[in-house]
Amino acid sequence: MDPMDRGMRYTPGTADRDWDTALTFLPASDNKKLEKKKNPGKVGIIVGLVILAAVLALIIGLLVWHFHFRTDLRIPKIFTGSFRITSEPFEDALENSESQEFKSLAVKVNAELETMYSESPKLAKYYVGSNVQAFSEGSVIAYYESEFDVPVGEEGTVDQAISVLSEKYNNKLLGRFKKSPGTLQFDTVVASALDTRMFSKARTTIKESLHLKGSTEEVITSPGFPNTPYPPNTVAKWKLRGDPDYVLKLAFDSFKLESNCLNDFVSVYDSLVAVDKHLMAKKCGLYSPSEPLVFISSRNVMLLTLVTNDKENFPGFRVRVTQIKRDSEEFKCGGKMTGTSGGFTSPNYPNYYSPNTTCQWDIEVPVGKFIKLKFLKFLVSTGVQDSCPGDYIQVVGKRKLCGQEPGNTMTTSDSNKMTVMFYSDSSHVDRGFSATYEAFAPDDPCPDKFKCNNNRCVNKTFVCDGWDDCRDGSDERNCKCSSSMIQCKNGFCKPMFWQCDGIDDCGDKTDELSCGCKAGEFRCKSDQCISEKLKCDGRPDCTDKSDEEGCARDTTCTVSTFSCANGKCITKQNPECDGQDDCGDLSDESNCKCGRKAVKSSRIVGGQDAVEGEFPWLVSLHIKKQGHVCGGSIINERWLVTAAHCVQDDVKFKFSQPGLWEAYLGLHTQKSKHTATLRDIKQVIAHKSYNSFTFDYDIAVMELESPVTYSETIRPICLPSATEDFPAGSLVTISGWGAEREGGHGATVLKKASVRIINGTVCNKLINNQKTSRMTCAGLLEGGVDACQGDSGGPMILPINDRMYLAGVVSWGDGCARKNKPGLYTTVPKFRGWIKEMTGV
Repeated sequence: MDPMDRGMRYTPGTADRDWDTALTFLPASDNKKLEKKKNPGKVGIIVGLVILAAVLALIIGLLVWHFHFRTDLRIPKIFTGSFRITSEPFEDALENSESQEFKSLAVKVNAELETMYSESPKLAKYYVGSNVQAFSEGSVIAYYESEFDVPVGEEGTVDQAISVLSEKYNNKLLGRFKKSPGTLQFDTVVASALDTRMFSKARTTIKESLHLKGSTEEVITSPGFPNTPYPPNTVAKWKLRGDPDYVLKLAFDSFKLESNCLNDFVSVYDSLVAVDKHLMAKKCGLYSPSEPLVFISSRNVMLLTLVTNDKENFPGFRVRVTQIKRDSEEFKCGGKMTGTSGGFTSPNYPNYYSPNTTCQWDIEVPVGKFIKLKFLKFLVSTGVQDSCPGDYIQVVGKRKLCGQEPGNTMTTSDSNKMTVMFYSDSSHVDRGFSATYEAFAPDDPCPDKFKCNNNRCVNKTFVCDGWDDCRDGSDERNCKCSSSMIQCKNGFCKPMFWQCDGIDDCGDKTDELSCGCKAGEFRCKSDQCISEKLKCDGRPDCTDKSDEEGCARDTTCTVSTFSCANGKCITKQNPECDGQDDCGDLSDESNCKCGRKAVKSSRIVGGQDAVEGEFPWLVSLHIKKQGHVCGGSIINERWLVTAAHCVQDDVKFKFSQPGLWEAYLGLHTQKSKHTATLRDIKQVIAHKSYNSFTFDYDIAVMELESPVTYSETIRPICLPSATEDFPAGSLVTISGWGAEREGGHGATVLKKASVRIINGTVCNKLINNQKTSRMTCAGLLEGGVDACQGDSGGPMILPINDRMYLAGVVSWGDGCARKNKPGLYTTVPKFRGWIKEMTGV
């Protein structure tokens, strides 16, 4: 129905005469009074002048307000801070804000703060007052909030004034401040501006305090957890204390917040007030037990905060709080290490190390040997790697490292001794590092191997083989290539099968010279050459039909076009959910809930554990009472996509029968199936052209017995359009519970890896021309990362317009992760029409 038909509208013509008899029209008592007058008259002129004067006065008033009074607009600005009082002993009564001892010392602190701010004319001018929040041991640390009433535009100068004042009071040249009798001696002044979201009047504030005793464990949950989502517009604060000589440990066993930290977030402070210098971490999104959040303070106090906005509220968190003796074994680090090999880690690894930590390892190997130090994992805060102003690792006399370093980062010594130092400052902790060392003979650091410039040792057979095995390219420089290799002009060697594949592998285009089709010819995506005249002639002349893609012609919608709700056909690749109304009726932007992750990806990919909720479209397909067999992808509430070879009958099982299967949606760990959503399978449809010998047409769909409800861990993947082409070199992600090595057992925890799409010509040469136009090659040709048994049917995903698309379905390969043996994936765009025909999606 036309949208206009749904409501009242005016229709000229005879309908104007059809008056509603229920309406009554009031008669005019004097018809002349209803007529327009030709002249306004004196009264009209006076009224007009009055209105004009009022308008002018209003305009002048607004201008005066804007240029004069508006400068007096002020906003509240709160600074949180702390300083150490050296002239007062700590007593238990100072924990109680209602005690006389607390109030008395608070008065003195407020007086000192007022004196401090009076030294800065800018601060003194805008200062409103201070409020002491808490005291803790050491001798006595005072925590406070100071409020300033700041004119709009002056916020930056006030921030600078606070910073200058803090530096002045911390300057070693000033020593400890000796004031007149009755005033406080103090040092170590820390202050920073408080996030406006933490004191907004629009938010409800919840405050709790907790003091742990002995070995007891306390549990803190976000408001409403686990029965209801946390409330909107809320600031929740938990002030945590431990006994003297103890530190606090927070271990989150459940953490599900909105993924955008600009909206909802949890902050952990090594303090009792929210001061930036003691911010250990700010977190949002979803974290699973496989990637736990565990924080340990550097002293016996901690502050945990939760800030939420007015929408998108999630379950929240549950955290266990314990206290640990400061001199406990688990905090010890450093020391002397001897022997020919060994290993060490940062404190609390792989959980977050504590702030204000310093460790030193002195390594000594037998005389005459040198030391090779290797960092297996390295995540040491976030810093400028050239200067490392925050946390860092210092190999004395060698390197200073911080941030994120690649696995197996190495350095060597020039003697049989090496000193390694680890330092963390007062804020922004990370997961730390794991390192090993071994002794080597200085005259032969790589026995029977090639020594890379970065001190890595690789097999001599890897030299000049076209692969950067050293990771610094030193094994591939200044090479004399064999006849089976491409001799690049820049001295590199590359495999011959990379010649003329459309990618500059040499880096100087040597491998792509004298390639391509002749003048007047069109190059198909399959690298076939045809006459330009055959392009867009209505008949597919390329084996992959690429000569007929994207052709502008008036025709009915086909599988290669997008059909709009208004009947328009769009030849543009992937017009759906790209933010542009290509159809003109928004039908190409109407179904855009697919391909969104509930959590951020972790920083390391390639054979690593996935985070819970990272791949919400992934399904674990089980044979009932047997276990995981294949993967699948959710494309809507009722339908899944998987591989046809997963549902082919054999002697033992009738895999084509839906009653044999069950699907686990939202699953992360195979041992925790009870946490997932279980559905039986109603229908199994494999492509009728599937070839079990060549794995061509290796795609199938499954219908769930009942539709599933979307959640953080259950969401659909987007389907690409039939014309979509994924170019060689594109980075794609694979995931599944398949074997972690060839011939191995399936993984318990969901795994993920990043691989690249490989040129079709190159791929065919590697697999003896077994690739068809309905297959996509992907992998790392140097080996080590690949899909494997049990990953079949799972997704190969690729981001387009900030959404994840199902680029391929895991199909087959020659072994797992072998060198020069890529994986083969069913190309989903080739089956877009078939999927829609079978499922309606």
